[in-house]
Amino acid sequence: MTKQIRYLATPILLTALIVTLDQITKLLVIRNVPMNTVGVNYLGDFFWIVHTRNLGIAFSIGNGLPPAARRILFILIPVLVMVFVSVYYFRAPDLTLGMRWAMAGILGGGIGNIIDRIVRQDGVVDFLSFKFYGIFGLSRWPAFNIADMSVVVSGILLVVLFMLQERRIREQKG
Repeated sequence: MTKQIRYLATPILLTALIVTLDQITKLLVIRNVPMNTVGVNYLGDFFWIVHTRNLGIAFSIGNGLPPAARRILFILIPVLVMVFVSVYYFRAPDLTLGMRWAMAGILGGGIGNIIDRIVRQDGVVDFLSFKFYGIFGLSRWPAFNIADMSVVVSGILLVVLFMLQERRIREQKG
Protein backbone atom coordinates (compact mmCIF):
# COMPACT_ATOMS: atom_id res chain seq x y z
CA MET A 1 0.00 0.00 0.00
CA THR A 2 1.48 3.33 -1.00
CA LYS A 3 1.96 6.11 1.52
CA GLN A 4 -0.73 8.26 -0.17
CA ILE A 5 -3.31 5.47 -0.11
CA ARG A 6 -2.51 4.73 3.54
CA TYR A 7 -2.79 8.48 4.34
CA LEU A 8 -6.28 8.58 2.81
CA ALA A 9 -7.46 5.15 3.94
CA THR A 10 -6.38 5.07 7.59
CA PRO A 11 -8.93 7.64 8.88
CA ILE A 12 -11.67 5.70 7.08
CA LEU A 13 -11.06 2.95 9.64
CA LEU A 14 -12.62 5.39 12.14
CA THR A 15 -15.70 5.57 9.91
CA ALA A 16 -16.03 1.78 9.99
CA LEU A 17 -15.42 1.66 13.75
CA ILE A 18 -18.10 4.27 14.47
CA VAL A 19 -20.67 2.58 12.22
CA THR A 20 -19.92 -0.76 13.89
CA LEU A 21 -20.08 0.58 17.47
CA ASP A 22 -23.21 2.56 16.68
CA GLN A 23 -25.07 -0.42 15.23
CA ILE A 24 -23.91 -2.85 17.95
CA THR A 25 -24.98 -0.50 20.76
CA LYS A 26 -28.34 0.11 19.08
CA LEU A 27 -28.89 -3.65 18.74
CA LEU A 28 -28.02 -4.17 22.41
CA VAL A 29 -30.54 -1.52 23.41
CA ILE A 30 -33.25 -2.97 21.14
CA ARG A 31 -32.73 -6.46 22.58
CA ASN A 32 -32.36 -5.51 26.25
CA VAL A 33 -34.36 -2.36 26.97
CA PRO A 34 -38.11 -2.23 26.32
CA MET A 35 -39.21 0.68 24.16
CA ASN A 36 -39.73 3.99 26.00
CA THR A 37 -38.21 2.77 29.26
CA VAL A 38 -35.08 3.39 31.26
CA GLY A 39 -32.94 0.27 31.17
CA VAL A 40 -30.13 1.41 33.43
CA ASN A 41 -29.42 4.53 35.43
CA TYR A 42 -26.15 5.76 36.89
CA LEU A 43 -25.33 8.43 39.46
CA GLY A 44 -28.92 8.65 40.57
CA ASP A 45 -30.84 10.03 37.65
CA PHE A 46 -27.90 11.86 36.00
CA PHE A 47 -27.26 9.26 33.25
CA TRP A 48 -29.76 6.81 31.79
CA ILE A 49 -29.61 4.19 29.10
CA VAL A 50 -33.06 4.37 27.56
CA HIS A 51 -34.77 3.02 24.47
CA THR A 52 -36.40 5.72 22.40
CA ARG A 53 -36.97 6.17 18.69
CA ASN A 54 -36.71 9.32 16.64
CA LEU A 55 -38.50 9.58 13.32
CA GLY A 56 -37.11 13.07 12.74
CA ILE A 57 -33.67 14.55 12.91
CA ALA A 58 -31.92 16.32 15.79
CA PHE A 59 -34.27 17.11 18.69
CA SER A 60 -37.06 15.20 16.83
CA ILE A 61 -37.42 17.97 14.25
CA GLY A 62 -39.69 16.71 11.49
CA ASN A 63 -41.24 13.86 13.49
CA GLY A 64 -44.70 14.86 12.31
CA LEU A 65 -43.91 14.96 8.59
CA PRO A 66 -45.58 12.40 6.31
CA PRO A 67 -43.49 9.22 5.91
CA ALA A 68 -42.66 9.95 2.24
CA ALA A 69 -41.39 13.44 3.09
CA ARG A 70 -39.32 12.06 5.98
CA ARG A 71 -37.72 9.47 3.70
CA ILE A 72 -36.79 12.10 1.13
CA LEU A 73 -35.59 14.70 3.64
CA PHE A 74 -33.93 12.42 6.19
CA ILE A 75 -32.46 9.73 3.90
CA LEU A 76 -31.86 11.30 0.49
CA ILE A 77 -30.42 14.61 1.72
CA PRO A 78 -28.07 12.99 4.29
CA VAL A 79 -26.91 10.48 1.64
CA LEU A 80 -26.12 13.39 -0.68
CA VAL A 81 -24.24 15.15 2.13
CA MET A 82 -22.25 11.97 2.86
CA VAL A 83 -21.39 11.67 -0.86
CA PHE A 84 -20.24 15.31 -0.90
CA VAL A 85 -18.13 14.84 2.24
CA SER A 86 -16.61 11.66 0.78
CA VAL A 87 -15.73 13.31 -2.53
CA TYR A 88 -14.27 16.32 -0.73
CA TYR A 89 -12.31 14.02 1.59
CA PHE A 90 -10.61 12.25 -1.32
CA ARG A 91 -10.16 15.23 -3.67
CA ALA A 92 -9.24 18.20 -1.48
CA PRO A 93 -5.45 18.48 -1.35
CA ASP A 94 -5.41 21.11 1.42
CA LEU A 95 -7.00 18.94 4.12
CA THR A 96 -4.77 18.14 7.07
CA LEU A 97 -4.69 14.66 8.56
CA GLY A 98 -6.68 15.97 11.53
CA MET A 99 -9.37 17.30 9.18
CA ARG A 100 -9.53 13.93 7.46
CA TRP A 101 -10.00 12.16 10.83
CA ALA A 102 -12.78 14.62 11.73
CA MET A 103 -14.47 14.07 8.37
CA ALA A 104 -14.18 10.30 8.88
CA GLY A 105 -16.00 10.74 12.21
CA ILE A 106 -18.77 12.72 10.50
CA LEU A 107 -19.09 10.04 7.83
CA GLY A 108 -19.30 7.27 10.44
CA GLY A 109 -22.02 9.01 12.38
CA GLY A 110 -23.94 9.99 9.27
CA ILE A 111 -23.83 6.47 7.87
CA GLY A 112 -24.88 4.98 11.24
CA ASN A 113 -28.05 7.07 11.36
CA ILE A 114 -28.80 6.60 7.65
CA ILE A 115 -28.70 2.84 8.23
CA ASP A 116 -31.32 3.24 10.97
CA ARG A 117 -33.54 5.39 8.79
CA ILE A 118 -33.44 2.78 6.03
CA VAL A 119 -33.79 -0.46 8.04
CA ARG A 120 -35.75 0.65 11.12
CA GLN A 121 -39.13 1.94 10.05
CA ASP A 122 -39.95 3.02 13.61
CA GLY A 123 -37.07 5.49 13.71
CA VAL A 124 -33.46 5.99 14.70
CA VAL A 125 -32.60 4.30 18.01
CA ASP A 126 -31.53 6.82 20.66
CA PHE A 127 -30.39 5.61 24.08
CA LEU A 128 -28.06 8.00 25.90
CA SER A 129 -29.90 10.39 28.21
CA PHE A 130 -28.37 12.95 30.58
CA LYS A 131 -29.99 15.12 33.22
CA PHE A 132 -29.80 18.76 32.13
CA TYR A 133 -30.87 20.49 35.36
CA GLY A 134 -33.38 22.84 33.77
CA ILE A 135 -30.87 24.52 31.45
CA PHE A 136 -32.77 25.84 28.38
CA GLY A 137 -35.92 24.63 30.14
CA LEU A 138 -34.92 20.98 29.74
CA SER A 139 -34.91 18.57 32.65
CA ARG A 140 -33.07 16.06 30.42
CA TRP A 141 -31.08 16.56 27.23
CA PRO A 142 -32.84 14.79 24.31
CA ALA A 143 -31.66 11.20 24.01
CA PHE A 144 -28.96 10.54 21.43
CA ASN A 145 -26.69 7.75 20.19
CA ILE A 146 -23.08 7.03 19.19
CA ALA A 147 -23.66 8.28 15.63
CA ASP A 148 -25.10 11.60 16.86
CA MET A 149 -22.20 12.05 19.24
CA SER A 150 -19.68 11.32 16.49
CA VAL A 151 -21.22 13.84 14.09
CA VAL A 152 -21.36 16.60 16.70
CA VAL A 153 -17.87 16.08 18.18
CA SER A 154 -16.27 15.56 14.76
CA GLY A 155 -18.14 18.53 13.29
CA ILE A 156 -16.94 20.85 16.06
CA LEU A 157 -13.40 19.53 15.68
CA LEU A 158 -13.52 20.07 11.91
CA VAL A 159 -14.70 23.68 12.28
CA VAL A 160 -11.92 24.38 14.81
CA LEU A 161 -9.31 22.80 12.53
CA PHE A 162 -10.50 24.85 9.53
CA MET A 163 -10.36 28.02 11.65
CA LEU A 164 -6.83 27.22 12.82
CA GLN A 165 -5.73 26.49 9.26
CA GLU A 166 -7.23 29.78 8.03
CA ARG A 167 -5.49 31.67 10.82
CA ARG A 168 -2.18 29.99 9.98
CA ILE A 169 -2.58 30.93 6.30
CA ARG A 170 -3.34 34.58 7.20
CA GLU A 171 -0.32 34.75 9.49
CA GLN A 172 1.96 33.35 6.78
CA LYS A 173 0.74 35.97 4.30
CA GLY A 174 1.53 38.64 6.88
